[in-house]
Amino acid sequence: MMERVEIIEALQANHGSFISRINALTEAEFNYSRNEKWTPGQHLDHIIRSVKPLTLGFMLPTFVFRLLYGKANRPSRTYEALVDRYHEKLKGGGRASGAFIPPPVAFGQRGRLIEKLSGMVNTLCRQAGGFSEKDLDTYILPHPLLGKLTVREMLYFTAYHVLHHQAAVEKVGDGV
Repeated sequence: MMERVEIIEALQANHGSFISRINALTEAEFNYSRNEKWTPGQHLDHIIRSVKPLTLGFMLPTFVFRLLYGKANRPSRTYEALVDRYHEKLKGGGRASGAFIPPPVAFGQRGRLIEKLSGMVNTLCRQAGGFSEKDLDTYILPHPLLGKLTVREMLYFTAYHVLHHQAAVEKVGDGV
């Protein structure tokens, strides 16, 4: 089980790696789409859309978490088990939906979007630092694909999710 400090380090490192990769893309690479898949710019926008509700939710006092979503009735999964569950859902046809689907993203938006993501991740890490280890395993949040997750699991997901999308961005170099 990863401790809070390790999760925060993973959030910072993984998002930093993703941002560096996006920053290194040429305009052609940033706008490239193969087989009607998302462009790297759309992956960037999707990550922002995924992190934003978490940063907003983490502004709530813990008693609001309990009122809105209840408390965990099971122990938190490990990072590896959470990633495996996400892959199972994807193999079963799970995809982003609704507000998490990115619109077209122009190359000129890259700098502003990177700044936005960087600021949101910094805020998220500060907020996560305010949770005790016990709170991470007590409070739950809804995830659109994975259902109810403990706060620890949601942070695991967020740390992994950006790597999942970075892997898709890495494939762009093969096609341009």
